[in-house]
Amino acid sequence: MSNMTPDAYNVTADELRQFIERYEHLDAEKKDITDQQKEVMAEAKGRGYDTKVLRKIIALRKRKPDEIAEEEAVLELYKTALGME
Repeated sequence: MSNMTPDAYNVTADELRQFIERYEHLDAEKKDITDQQKEVMAEAKGRGYDTKVLRKIIALRKRKPDEIAEEEAVLELYKTALGME
């Protein structure tokens, strides 16, 4: 940074600080959201729902139907091959 003026350094430092503070703010928001998700699952569990199954359904809802169908077909094929049907 030898060719930078003190003013340029201050602008760069301010910009750097802004990036860091924005990231820290987002990190705090992410933690809040994670805590809220845990609360939702705790409430569902308290009402008798199987949270492991709920999480699987949530993951499935994020995927394309074709991907799910293909995976289920392969799963059935493997289960049949192993005599699990």
